[in-house]
Amino acid sequence: MKNKGALDGVRVLDLSRVLAGPYSTMMMADMGAEVIKIEIPNTGDDSRHFGPFINGESAYFINLNRSKKGITLNLKTEKGKQMFLDMVKSADIVIENFRPGTMEKLGLGYEKLRAVNPAIIYGCVSGFGHYGPYKDRAGYDIIAQAMGGLMSTTGWPGGEPTRTGTAIGDVLAGLSLVIGVLAALNNKTQSGEGQKVDISLVDSVVSSLEIINQIYLAEEKIPQRIGNRYESIYPYDSFNAKDDMLVIGCGNDKLWGKLCDAMDNPALAKDERFDENHKRVKNHADIKAIIEEWTKQRNVDENVTLLLEAGIPAAPINTIDKVVNDEHIAVAREMFVDTHHPIAGNIKITGSQIKLSETPTKIYSHAPLLGEHNNDVFRELLGFTDNQISDLKKESVI
Repeated sequence: MKNKGALDGVRVLDLSRVLAGPYSTMMMADMGAEVIKIEIPNTGDDSRHFGPFINGESAYFINLNRSKKGITLNLKTEKGKQMFLDMVKSADIVIENFRPGTMEKLGLGYEKLRAVNPAIIYGCVSGFGHYGPYKDRAGYDIIAQAMGGLMSTTGWPGGEPTRTGTAIGDVLAGLSLVIGVLAALNNKTQSGEGQKVDISLVDSVVSSLEIINQIYLAEEKIPQRIGNRYESIYPYDSFNAKDDMLVIGCGNDKLWGKLCDAMDNPALAKDERFDENHKRVKNHADIKAIIEEWTKQRNVDENVTLLLEAGIPAAPINTIDKVVNDEHIAVAREMFVDTHHPIAGNIKITGSQIKLSETPTKIYSHAPLLGEHNNDVFRELLGFTDNQISDLKKESVI
């Protein structure tokens, strides 16, 4: 018998689109949940129109929506609303990332769904959350990175505030949503009651800043942009080599001593300017100059090999082409997976970072075409006939 996913038997109705919500339901689908993605008829999720494209199909959408069933439903019609409520009766989780108040305006807010199914878990993700002075503001990743403080501390001294290369605010919110929903699911198994899980992009970014927040809370010092250096440990930074850059992470005094030995400068470890971590943090510029005088004598790969052999954490700064071809990341850890899409054809997408020994994550199916599973889902969940489904399409309900 094939191993089932850890979330086998869990049904998720996914109203979300673009990134934060779909990222969370992608993770649930990879863990075996039945995720039914509900899209607007004719247009679908906005991200279907985001590049890059393969044979006219969005690779962005294909990656985030694998393993899901896809249906269309017009929630602005009375029939569409009733069909959704009927599906909620047999669902465990509903996910949405509309602006707060949108579902209430449709007559499909949490209280309404709870009345239909008291055990429903209602997961919502928005820019600023469902309560508070800013709740009605639109929220996008760049807003979260700016408002949450991340941009102010990302970049180089004297440079401009910098957005991270990926939409990390959306991803952090998606991760937070999964954690909250699964916690609520565990509580439901004990109490029989569902609850609302309210996730904010900004909150998720703020939480991720950990030591950055504490610097101000403890010392009333406003953290600044410091490049690749870390505020609390040194050497923990990027360094120039002969051909490119590498990173070195010495998280304690023992590793600092090993680095000094590797550089054939053991006396440096006992230098009173550098013999304790807090001193190294204070004198980081002097240490960086010393280390770079050594690393510039050889190429990145030579430095990394030498440092790893000495037991010192070090790594090249990989470009994405190197990441997707890395024998550990791509092959052993299966972080890039070959799949087939009916229109895009053979395509490689990002795999799951969650490795479970007994119920391994997997990609069960391609991302759905718009409305691909209308007939199957409406027959199974609502008992509709083919003629009824055909009529719904004519009436622009689906």
